[in-house]
Amino acid sequence: MDKNLRHRKKDLMAKKEQLVTGVDIGSSAVKVCNLQKTGKGYTVIALGSAVIPAGSVEDGVLQEPEEVGKIIATLFKNLKIKNTKVGISISGYSVIVKKVNLEIMEEDELAEYISSEAEQYIPFDIDEVYLDFQDLKTGGAGGERTDVMLVAAKKDVIDDYLEMLQEQKLKPVLVDVDGFALENIWEITTEKNANVALIDIGASKMNINIIAGGMSVLARDVVVGSDQLTEQLANALDMDFEEAEKIKLGLMPIEEDRKKVEEIFNQTCTQWVLEIKKAIDLYMANHPDSPLEQIILSGGGSKVNGLISFIEQETGLDVTTLNPFQNMAFNRKKIDPDYIDAIAPEMAIAAGLAIRPADF
Repeated sequence: MDKNLRHRKKDLMAKKEQLVTGVDIGSSAVKVCNLQKTGKGYTVIALGSAVIPAGSVEDGVLQEPEEVGKIIATLFKNLKIKNTKVGISISGYSVIVKKVNLEIMEEDELAEYISSEAEQYIPFDIDEVYLDFQDLKTGGAGGERTDVMLVAAKKDVIDDYLEMLQEQKLKPVLVDVDGFALENIWEITTEKNANVALIDIGASKMNINIIAGGMSVLARDVVVGSDQLTEQLANALDMDFEEAEKIKLGLMPIEEDRKKVEEIFNQTCTQWVLEIKKAIDLYMANHPDSPLEQIILSGGGSKVNGLISFIEQETGLDVTTLNPFQNMAFNRKKIDPDYIDAIAPEMAIAAGLAIRPADF
């Protein structure tokens, strides 16, 4: 079993290979994506999502494995997915992604160094985590030092996910990090080598991954999400969660409470934008000569009514929504094009997992 978290771009270049089925387990829903490699591109075989009970997953930690496992198994059955080799990704406090600057070493030497010295870089007991790294090779010709992306994930958290999947007769072969899965899918949907901020807004967390020069230079998780906005609307307007969700997405007209709704939107979305600007400011402080060109939004929270224009206004950057399936083929008799367009932004991480090979 591969508990490897490493971001291997070279895997995407293989011609013919079995891919994993991507399973994105969020705090409010599970998303599943099954793709097939077709020449230079991909074909969507199946995709779908299902809501999970509140509290089943909290800050990336599985709280109700039996309940979540049954929902995943039902999704696989309903979508008729036969590929049981699955890939998942993690986020939250249980995973640390840190860039460290080290002397240039051979890979074996670097692996030995990371194994013996990683504890100084991470806030966990070294015996309690799975470790991985990638040499970003930033030293260049004749350089003495290089940046290394270090990833540490808590064993007990990972093992709970693996055990839950195995209970459902699924074969987990890949564990990735949300931000890296997002980066992978963005890379195959664009031909530009642009400096961008990839921002995935889920129900309870926001993942920020800034890409510059073709590599991740800043990755962080922030504990804010779109459910926060729905709950505030529901409380302020004395309505149920489902109605508030429709207002959030612009699917229900508002007249009497327009001013109150706008105040809640501004207050909550301003908090999101402040977190985005913090990450951008940190990036710009370290890369003043490589300005960001664009913000790419994904996740269910990217559908919040008016959010794109609000972020554009506050950051001065062009903002667009990521559609991971924009260059992929699919059978229109089996998959409704309108459904793909509607669900695309929240399927970004699942799709980023689903392009990974099943055999390493």
